[in-house]
Amino acid sequence: MDQPAASTSAHRPLAVVTGASSGIGYNLARCCAENGFDLVVAADQPLEAAVGDFRALGAQVTAVTTELASRDGVDQLLAAVAGRPVDALLANAGHGLGRGFLEQNFAEVQHVIDTNITGTLYLLQKVAPDMRSRGQGRILITGSIAGFMPGSFQAVYNGTKAFIDSFAAALRNEMKDTGVTVTCLMPGATDTEFFARADMLDTKVGTDDGKSDPADVAKAGFEAMMDGEADVVAGLKNRLQAAMAKVTPSQVLAEQHRKMAEPGTATQA
Repeated sequence: MDQPAASTSAHRPLAVVTGASSGIGYNLARCCAENGFDLVVAADQPLEAAVGDFRALGAQVTAVTTELASRDGVDQLLAAVAGRPVDALLANAGHGLGRGFLEQNFAEVQHVIDTNITGTLYLLQKVAPDMRSRGQGRILITGSIAGFMPGSFQAVYNGTKAFIDSFAAALRNEMKDTGVTVTCLMPGATDTEFFARADMLDTKVGTDDGKSDPADVAKAGFEAMMDGEADVVAGLKNRLQAAMAKVTPSQVLAEQHRKMAEPGTATQA
């Protein structure tokens, strides 16, 4: 069920955050609340606990539990915005999917593509024109360093993030003279529910204890968005990995990814 709130305060800016029930999205919304934004948050998971936290920080919050892979679901989110000016759009919703492509259920493949790409682009195209017409606004799109490498046993997810990383850079260029900034947050492996939902708990990357803290990732992304930066890779280890990916042959990268993501490679206790 949606959780309505009173109209946002006239003096407080409004942020829209997707995938805000947990992980990076929850922490992005929290950063917004801590920095004076009211919120419209959306996810396909329950939001009650998250909403309580955001309201405790002084934000007025409207929450929408909806399927962001569908245009109807995005339209439900837009209806909750109710025509209010959006000062910051944090398009964070995304899903992963592990195992070999030929073993995956195509309905799940389609859902990953529709969540990570189709729903994200539809939301952006609906919200960004008003920002452009007002000559102000901030957009943060969550991509991934996964977009820099062929994702053996995670091929669809990595492919969608390659698209998003590229798209964010192109959109930023298209809007460079409009007063609207576009920032791409590119995390590495992060300690969230992602790997459980992607059926990757029997993989090396899924059981690695060295994952990034989602609060740290979100803070880096929020600050980059507020500073109008083009992109940010959160964490020194991930920055090094991203730099190496740009000069490493694709089949070497694919083999390296296989060793992290192939089922049965889980780190032994």
